[in-house]
Amino acid sequence: MAIIVQKYGGSSLATMERIKNVAGRVVQAKEEGNSVVVVVSALGDTTDELIKKAYEITPDPPEREMDMLLATGEQMSTALLAMAVQALGHEAISFTGLQVGIVTDTVHTKAKIVDVKSQRIHEEIKKGKIVIVAGFQGVTVDQDITTLGRGGSDLTAVALAAKLKADLCEIYTDVDGVYTTDPRLVQEARKLPVVSYDEMLEMAATGAKVMQSRSVEYGKNFGVIIHVRSSLSEEPGTLIKEADQMMEKAIISGITYDVGEAKITILGVPDKPGIAARVFKALADANINVDMILQNVSEKGSTDISFTVNKEDLKRAESVVDKVVKELEAKGFSCDEGIAKISLIGAGMRTHPGVAADMFGTLAENSINIEMISTSAIKISCVIRSECVKEAVGALHKKFELEKDKVREVKGED
Repeated sequence: MAIIVQKYGGSSLATMERIKNVAGRVVQAKEEGNSVVVVVSALGDTTDELIKKAYEITPDPPEREMDMLLATGEQMSTALLAMAVQALGHEAISFTGLQVGIVTDTVHTKAKIVDVKSQRIHEEIKKGKIVIVAGFQGVTVDQDITTLGRGGSDLTAVALAAKLKADLCEIYTDVDGVYTTDPRLVQEARKLPVVSYDEMLEMAATGAKVMQSRSVEYGKNFGVIIHVRSSLSEEPGTLIKEADQMMEKAIISGITYDVGEAKITILGVPDKPGIAARVFKALADANINVDMILQNVSEKGSTDISFTVNKEDLKRAESVVDKVVKELEAKGFSCDEGIAKISLIGAGMRTHPGVAADMFGTLAENSINIEMISTSAIKISCVIRSECVKEAVGALHKKFELEKDKVREVKGED
């Protein structure tokens, strides 16, 4: 008997009718002879609504209490879906992250999973029940509730699939797979039938909202095959799996963008060894992730350091940077929320020179200025002005002819 883990996002559970639709899918998988474990997100915009309520109370809500608050959204979803499944004549049981033993570290709002206890799930599966688990949440060894960050239900599903040695992990969402870019921005965007872990990891990390990047990394580490598909369609979606040496790839698989970052520039930093380490250690100690970094050429013994952070972390980052500026006797700092990051992703670019030149040339032809650049073996990212995103993505999609099926153009050498 196969074990299937299914995850349903908030949009798939936004109304009572959609919850009933999801229950029907879950029951169908069960009636096909599978053991089914379901992971759910909070209904619709519930998480955003809870965050809004917290900020109506205080401009700086304590992170521990935020986790206590936000975890309630998924708990509601589990109970309602269990009721809907039972109404269709099948046994189901709902659990919180604490009840199934999803153990995390002690970092609130961005906790990392350190262990998954699967005994209770196995017990209920043996009884023939459909197990429904609240995503996005876990518990510390001291029994404090934690949450796993935005998109954390994906991570819950992949972690459970790994622990249960599931045959498949299905991520159901409101889109029917992974596209070459956001189809809401470019009508010619094309659905990809297969994407490697590395490509999906870069896509998720650079703005694609289909999956949380940490969940893809977890899947890669444990070899979990992930199927991203729509909860509103029977059509197959996109498989995310390990690339093999025989897999042939396009030069570019996709284009992503992210308008959720801000740029901070520290002005007049003393140009001497150890300064950059002090800046970024302070940010790391505050659990603030830094993305792109640029240090200007030194002039008269000082330099400027620019870096990007998530807008959700901007207020805390400003507080940290303000202290660092005073300690280093720098000239000051500035914040810019009007930026966006666009990225080309593709394993094929490893063996295909000239991709960066084509990207920069295309942006220049459209009078789009590049403020920062970062690269990896399968990614090139540029920071541009946020108002230029649609034009930039459209131009690059056309330049690299992503509307065409060119998956077999370049043979990979992974």
